[in-house]
Amino acid sequence: MAWEGRLTFLFFFSMLLMLSHVCDCHPHSARCMNSTCATTKTSNNTAKKASDITAEVAGYADVAKQIIDLAVFGAAQNRSYRRLADFTDTIGNRVSGSQNLELAIKYMFNALMQDGLDVHLEPVKVPHWVRGKESAEMIAPRAKSLAILGLGSSVGTPPEGIEAEVLVVQSFEELKRRSSEAMGRIVVFNQPFVSYGETVAYRAFGASEAAKVGAVATLIRSITPFSINSPHTGWQDYQDGVRRIPTACITVEDAELMWRMAQRGQKIVVRLTMEAKTLPDADSFNTVAEIRGWQHPEQVVLLSGHLDSWDVGQGAMDDGGGAMISWEALSLIKDLGLRPRRTLRTVLWTAEEQGGVGAQQYYNLHKVNMANFDLVMESDVGTFTPVALQFTGSDAARKVMEEVVKLLAPINTTKLEAHGEGTDISPWMQAGVPGASLHVADSRYFWFHHSEGDTMTVQDPGDMNLCSALWAVVSYVVADLQDMLPRLVVADVCPPRAWLCWRFLPV
Repeated sequence: MAWEGRLTFLFFFSMLLMLSHVCDCHPHSARCMNSTCATTKTSNNTAKKASDITAEVAGYADVAKQIIDLAVFGAAQNRSYRRLADFTDTIGNRVSGSQNLELAIKYMFNALMQDGLDVHLEPVKVPHWVRGKESAEMIAPRAKSLAILGLGSSVGTPPEGIEAEVLVVQSFEELKRRSSEAMGRIVVFNQPFVSYGETVAYRAFGASEAAKVGAVATLIRSITPFSINSPHTGWQDYQDGVRRIPTACITVEDAELMWRMAQRGQKIVVRLTMEAKTLPDADSFNTVAEIRGWQHPEQVVLLSGHLDSWDVGQGAMDDGGGAMISWEALSLIKDLGLRPRRTLRTVLWTAEEQGGVGAQQYYNLHKVNMANFDLVMESDVGTFTPVALQFTGSDAARKVMEEVVKLLAPINTTKLEAHGEGTDISPWMQAGVPGASLHVADSRYFWFHHSEGDTMTVQDPGDMNLCSALWAVVSYVVADLQDMLPRLVVADVCPPRAWLCWRFLPV
């Protein structure tokens, strides 16, 4: 899942505003051309009067109601849930590079074909990390088995494992203060959960930070606000030039246990064994299904979710649900005999969990046609009860989308929020393409995220009906409007000293 995207875009747009003040030249002056600062303007269409937009979108009220009725009350009721259950029960989890992911792609290709959609696969290369057997045990001050999940891209331990005294810290700052104590130890991070976007830094960078001060391994408190002794995995990043040490997440309960023991002055010893290894990149595919537009087939409204998951649980919530409603939206439109002006394209991404790998390669391949991408949509925060649509785009495009979400009044989701998000669609939004994401009642999302708890038990068929209806109405109406959404154009117009560089946190 990709909650990191929200932080990235808040940062991105705040930087755009800041750079407008940093720049010491007029955005369109001759001496500013071919330099490197971002400014924006609206393009693509001659602006329509607000009354014309309101009238045009309101004309889709009957169609929107038909879609909603079919998804929520009609023959398609609970279909997305059943599809998800069949898929996850049959395939299971689907980590990048695995045979299960390959089976999942074949499964979805055949299912989409049987649904009567135009389907093809686009090849990509993806990371191939293998967990192998792993275990951890506290040896002192008492014997206790520790539930762990190794982190993606981690190296393994020697075959005999690593047995070392533990240093427990609650922050990177504390680790620096106590760096003299870290040499030869296993560092346990017992950082409190503040928010996913903030706290995930410990999972992402904890191993390298500990290695810098001589640690031999790290055990990191799982990035979750709630635990029933459940470890949560995820991707982590080694810093270049820093020794790579094994790293895994432990449960909230065990992290707090060792913290209390350390506070009492007790010596803690842990034995860690991990077989984790990274193999050469594997072949994989983004799975693409379409309803081609009748008037402008070259123009695209893109819906998406990612097909891969971590290697625990079923990957039902993250992101099987998002993938299924992106399929279901096309099914609802096809079942009603609708065909929009523009092409509706569902893309089921591969290797999102490793940082949007499949989506980045898709962007690299298709960015040459960027002017024809009308709207990019991603669902990757669960398919619980929908609350709102999140949107990133120009002010003129926002006015159009405000009218579109009014069509969702029958399911009480007429709110349009700022900042569309999603690891997989972020390159498009950064380039100025309008983007949208699903905001759901996600208070329990991180209870199950990247853990054995991510199963069909988390899912609710009624919620998935509502998410499917929202996804289908928004995508169809935008794809069928007379004009594409007014575009936010990002121009390169400032001095090199204003260069921006940022990266995504692991997902």
